[in-house]
Formats: sequence, C-alpha cells, structure tokens
Amino acid sequence: MKERAIRLRKLRRFLSRLRELLNQKTIDRDKLLKKVGAAEKEAGRFARLLDVTIPAVDEPINEETFYWRLNRPKYRRMRSRDGRYLLRSNQTGSDPSELWTQYMILTEVEEAFRNLKGDLAIRPIYHQLEHRVDAHIFVAFLSYCLHVTLRQLARTHAPGLTPRSILEQMKAIQMIDVHIPTTDGRELKMSRHTKPDKAQQLLLSQLKLQLPPQPPPEISAGNLRSVVKTF
Repeated sequence: MKERAIRLRKLRRFLSRLRELLNQKTIDRDKLLKKVGAAEKEAGRFARLLDVTIPAVDEPINEETFYWRLNRPKYRRMRSRDGRYLLRSNQTGSDPSELWTQYMILTEVEEAFRNLKGDLAIRPIYHQLEHRVDAHIFVAFLSYCLHVTLRQLARTHAPGLTPRSILEQMKAIQMIDVHIPTTDGRELKMSRHTKPDKAQQLLLSQLKLQLPPQPPPEISAGNLRSVVKTF
C-alpha cells in the first residue's frame, strides 16, 4: 500500500541517518541534538515510531548512550490505520455517510478547479461584452464535462490512464475540413483527419472510441469537370 511504502522509506532514511551520526567520531552533543532534530523533521510523523535516547551532558557519544528502539505499540496502531481516513467535523447529529458524501463532493470540486487550470489550461479572460462572458463560461463548462467523460472512459476501459496522458496521445491527431469551390458557385466539403499511429490506435480501441468516417465526397461528372477547370 502507498501509506506503508512511504512509512518504510521514511523510517529507513531516518535509521540510516542515526547510524551515520553514531559513526561520526568528532561530533559533540550539541551538534548531535541539532542533527537528530533535522533528521526527525525530515522523517515527519514517522519519527515518533522510534524512541531515541540522547546522551547526557557529560556522557560520551557511543552505542551505550546514544541508541534507539522501535516503539512497537505505536507502530501497530499506525499500521492498523493504513488505508483509512479519519474525518473530524463540527456538525453534530449528522449521518456519517452523509458527511462522507459531502467530503467527496468537496474533493471533486477541488479537482475540477485543478483540471481547469492544469489539463484544460483555462485562465481568466476579462471580456467587455456580456455575450462573450456567457460564451467563455459555456466553453469552460463544456470542456470540463468532456474532461470528466474522458476520465470515466479511462476508468472503465483503460484503468491506469489519466485524461492528461490520453490528451497527450490524441492531440497529435488533426482534423480539418477541406472546402473546394466549383465554377458553378457550389462548394465541395471533405472532412479529413490524420491517420493514427499504432499507439493511438491501441488507445482508441481500449477506450472503445472510433474516429469519424472519411467517406469520399459526392462528386458528379459535372462537378468533377468544374473542379478540374478551377485548377
């Protein structure tokens, strides 16, 4: 689990630092206190899992005066809470499930703001016309809806992928509309997109998505002659 891996990494680094301090022959007690404090700060709350004994003022620094041991009761309590969250609230008499639902809504709102500033790169734009303000809000809302849809597709069909990684792969696919005027005043319109590579094709198949078809334009013999005359 993530919490267990972080705890073990912090503890190993803290223990390694304590051993380094014990092997330093020229260190005095004052420097030892400062360096132990810095090591505890780096270890964070996991430093409480070790009971470190510091030598007294007149004692030498050796294995008998400077040592540490694991606080097993604290370690067991911390390990039993791995993967669990404790929420504190000032609301009394509320159903715990309702409080959890409100908390999850809060996290989703915060994630929405992060996505707007991160993946979607939407920044404030100061408009002077009201209809442009409405259009900007609509584009931001539509972008977020598409982002959420893409995230749900990834969770269902391609676990492990994020919307950002999907967008990075798919942004190389370009789509254009080709407009060809004819001599008789009409216009031929052809929608085309670049061919996806193997990685993009695999991603599309995982997400159960298909690019729009590229049917040939409806060109009659007369239109074809007019197009040729144009060029």
